[in-house]
Amino acid sequence: MPNPRQALAALLLLITAAYAFERRRSSAYEYEMQNPAEDPSDADEPGEYTFARLRYRSNGGRRRSSWATDSNKAERVFVQGVRRLTRVHARSVEEIIDADSDHMYNWPWLYAVEVGHWSLSDSQAKRLRHYLDRGGFLMVDDFHGSSEWAVFEEGLRKIFPDRVVIDLENQEQVFHVMYDLNERFQVPGRQYIRSGRTYERDGVEAKWRAILDERNRVQVLICHNMDLGDAWEWADDPSYPEPFASLAYRIGINAVVYSMTH
Repeated sequence: MPNPRQALAALLLLITAAYAFERRRSSAYEYEMQNPAEDPSDADEPGEYTFARLRYRSNGGRRRSSWATDSNKAERVFVQGVRRLTRVHARSVEEIIDADSDHMYNWPWLYAVEVGHWSLSDSQAKRLRHYLDRGGFLMVDDFHGSSEWAVFEEGLRKIFPDRVVIDLENQEQVFHVMYDLNERFQVPGRQYIRSGRTYERDGVEAKWRAILDERNRVQVLICHNMDLGDAWEWADDPSYPEPFASLAYRIGINAVVYSMTH
């Protein structure tokens, strides 16, 4: 008969190994994230909405992973706002979607950050086009100025060689589906605290743009010359101005609700 103390030790070792595996599984990309957060106690509970972030390769040999800027604190804080301010049952943790993976098709809402540094292969662009034409929704954020727009546009043309980018007017439904956002303003990153500037590089004016599908619904919501991700990430920082954080939440929540209802 095995020694009880040895049996208990073996059991504890198995539990520890299982927990370690779970932590590695849930934080597989943590080494790339700019601001990783601990998993909440309900991390394994499913939801009707999940914040899915696109993982892509950066251009120009950048040492930092651009796709993971503000992650994953930004999405964790934003999701808490979705839970408090809507009836949408949001999952508490994000999903990381690699641009090379068909896993993308399981998550109808996708967020991509710092797309002024993305580099998409032809196969990745084709997958994203298929994803969007099947009803997926892409929101892009945190890229600034003319040079980053040019890089983003090059990737976007690979996805949509047959579509044009439009400027969204105030009456567009994406600005009114939950909150009326007639009076939008530029939402800066945390750099505003030290610089006092709402803009970065030559991105002086916030641009609200989109790619529309054949029924004039927004497929790609483009937030250029603003940093909503930073505003979510630092919404709990008293030094970051509340009006910026509040607008960033309203924009993001409108995007979520729009994507689920249109």
